[in-house]
Amino acid sequence: MNFQKYHPSREAEDILTHCPKLTIASTTAELIELACGGNDSHYFEVAYQVPKQGKILEATVARVRNGVVVNYPEPYMRRRDPDCVVIGDELATDKETYTQRFGTDFVQTRAETLAWLKTQELAMFGFVAGQPNMGVDALAIVPANAGFFALGLAMLQGIIPYDELPENFSPKAIVYTAPIFRHTHFQGKQVVVHNRQPQLHEIFSFNLYPGPSAKKGIYGVLIHLGEHEGWVTAHCSTAQVVTPYDNVVTFMHEGASGSGKSEMLEQAHRESDGRLLLGENILTGEQRFLEIPRTCEVHPVTDDMALCHPSLQTSGGNLTVTDAEHSWFVRVNHITHYGTDVDLEQLTAEPPTPLLFFNIDAVPKSRALIWEHIQDAPGQPCPNPRVIIPRQIVPNIVEGAVAVDIRSFGVRTPPCTKEQPTYGIIGLFHLLPPALAWLWRLVAPRGHANPSVVETEGMSSEGVGSYWPFATGRKVDQANLLLHQFTTHLRTRYILCPNQYIGAWRVGFMPQWVAREYLTRRGIAKFKPEQLVEAECPLLGYTLPQLLVEGRQVPTWLLQVNAQLEVGEEAYTEGANILYAFFRQHLAEFAEDEDLLPLGKEIIRVCLEGGTVTDYKKCIPVMT
Repeated sequence: MNFQKYHPSREAEDILTHCPKLTIASTTAELIELACGGNDSHYFEVAYQVPKQGKILEATVARVRNGVVVNYPEPYMRRRDPDCVVIGDELATDKETYTQRFGTDFVQTRAETLAWLKTQELAMFGFVAGQPNMGVDALAIVPANAGFFALGLAMLQGIIPYDELPENFSPKAIVYTAPIFRHTHFQGKQVVVHNRQPQLHEIFSFNLYPGPSAKKGIYGVLIHLGEHEGWVTAHCSTAQVVTPYDNVVTFMHEGASGSGKSEMLEQAHRESDGRLLLGENILTGEQRFLEIPRTCEVHPVTDDMALCHPSLQTSGGNLTVTDAEHSWFVRVNHITHYGTDVDLEQLTAEPPTPLLFFNIDAVPKSRALIWEHIQDAPGQPCPNPRVIIPRQIVPNIVEGAVAVDIRSFGVRTPPCTKEQPTYGIIGLFHLLPPALAWLWRLVAPRGHANPSVVETEGMSSEGVGSYWPFATGRKVDQANLLLHQFTTHLRTRYILCPNQYIGAWRVGFMPQWVAREYLTRRGIAKFKPEQLVEAECPLLGYTLPQLLVEGRQVPTWLLQVNAQLEVGEEAYTEGANILYAFFRQHLAEFAEDEDLLPLGKEIIRVCLEGGTVTDYKKCIPVMT
């Protein structure tokens, strides 16, 4: 095999020419062998000799019956550090630059990284970031002993077989992996550096958890591409939902990590007797159930990244999206015992093709089970167990582009009571005018007890579209692109869904499942004025005075949290004040940016001045 066929950059060519050994991979099967140590090995340790620190074990790799299991000795490495991304170039950005964080130019570290790679046995392969004609050709160059990282990247983004590589393959992005630098340069922290050059977007991954680089790093490449071409890669799952009466409604569910994107693709979890547990009161222990004899079919489209490319859009008034990935990085912390989600458990236990598991407790030659989570400490399960599932094996998968009917936004909410008021005042679901829905995407709260990222204190924000942690440019540019979506696709409707808690009730992800069942059955016809009630907190848009699903009544106090005896008006008002303070804090920078579109400034003005739901409604009309 000749690596010149991939047309690498000058620096990449130098690395590939001088490294001691090079493996050019064509299939994920080859990468599985590499990840496990070759020679049909079933266990491999990924370790490096670090100057002045000795041998450091980064990860263990076990070959199991249903794939490959990766575990990290350090609990810190088992989920994404939200502050890991820095910018190594001098192009426009609102992100922290390498110079700002480390006090030195990235040029020297870049040179040291490339020099180190020349001393390593390496693996490489080519892929397309995104989709053909809606992405860029890309290369991955990874230490051979970190084959599991290459495997994860190849599963998530695809891999082009050597013999099928197009003659015009021209890499515009490249991923370099150098895990030893986490210890020699970055005090053990996760760091991913984006170095955007005119003809090449370089990603330097200085750690082996694939979330910030193989997954979100490539996401950053797509965001950067769309920034220059005028489109967005949305942070969302998408599903076509089919009622028992063959009515089809397409949902697009956005939000920060842990906000229910993967859960939107699942069936509602049932109790052993078939009922749905709406919630459990954390003070009284009371439980409320909902009986739905037959739920809707869910046909998945996207799990986390959706291309909103101009070539997909039509004149119908609905936003159109397609998947940006070849496999899905599915979090399974909510699968805590056998029978929680039988479909997902069966698919991952007996898959037709090997899967890649992270933070799952399994030994070589065993069968990895997604409810067996590795423990961060005795009695403390890791909150971020994952499995990479090829979309081709997902049941009822939808190929191609779909038009979005309902665009929902998920928020992880804490419990709210009279004794401890919080922002957990969001009802089962709220309907939002487009302008208000745009604001929620600008602030994108990371929310309560986020399982996917290293813990942060208080209520923090993931920013524009909830994909800001992966972006490399300016917030205002992404805000304008999102606003263009909201003013262009006027047939799409918007809702807000909490998860974890509604007031004093623990609800998990049930709110979005119930909303999905109700809205799919109802269809997307316009609500009559008497069918809606303005929420007491205008940031929450409209709620419903009552909700019937298949003739079953949902308690009113799950729709209007101020009606809960454990919450009441005073705690609700304090929770609303917390939300307003959060919005004002994170909208201030947009309000002062002269590059924000005038309409955006007007919508933010409405919020900062405490406007009503009607005021938001006037900003962007809704097509009937």
